[in-house]
Amino acid sequence: MSSLNWTFDTVADNYEKLRPGYVDELYQTIFEYKPIDDTSCVVEVGVGGGQATLPFLQTGCNLMAVDYGENFCKICREKFKEFTNFSAVSGKFEDIVFNGEYDLVYSASAFHWIPEEIGYKKVYKMLKDGGVFVRFANHPYRDKGKPALSEEIDRIYADYYYKYYNKEPETPIEYTEKQAHDRALIAEKYGFTDIQYKLFYRTRTFTAREYITLLGTYSDHIAIEETIRNKFFSKIEEAINRHGGEITIYDTIDLQLARK
Repeated sequence: MSSLNWTFDTVADNYEKLRPGYVDELYQTIFEYKPIDDTSCVVEVGVGGGQATLPFLQTGCNLMAVDYGENFCKICREKFKEFTNFSAVSGKFEDIVFNGEYDLVYSASAFHWIPEEIGYKKVYKMLKDGGVFVRFANHPYRDKGKPALSEEIDRIYADYYYKYYNKEPETPIEYTEKQAHDRALIAEKYGFTDIQYKLFYRTRTFTAREYITLLGTYSDHIAIEETIRNKFFSKIEEAINRHGGEITIYDTIDLQLARK
């Protein structure tokens, strides 16, 4: 489903409102590893709705954000209009020509859309000596406190999502430290050093309506034919309402740091 990155831009407003930001401790870890200030040049790969942008802008750095979706770029230009150090460019990261060298390049829940070899080699080339690549992402896991609800949602996914994609149902698995470790070591293959990683945790609680609106910002859900998607989401909303009207999501956020 690697071609589904177009789907996000069709729901840019909901994406900006409902996709989560990241925890303060994550940014503290980044800026301890690589301090930046108003003399620094930074690129964000895949700005989306700007969920990870503000803490970088607040350092005073010159930040250029890139995103495949023009709607996302428009939203972020408006959202960060008071920051003269912000600019947004629409286009595929692989195709954009970057002039100059950068102190830091980062990507939040977006770098998996770029072919590994192309992405890492390009970032390495963009960075100054000693420059840093930062990659982080949020990995949600369904409500641990309501196993009956999770089982019902699994059955709904089997009937709609997996049937639509003609795939065997898979049991959701919570993101592990080994996955974070293995992802961090990818950078080593492309010449990066001083590789580190760290995990952060949080929970988020949604009403049934909020949750299906959130699901409507996921690429593989957006791509489901509309009539089927509407029935799919309706069944999930009904299930949550039968189990107390709320669902809690357990997030694992993984952070990878690597230096040129």
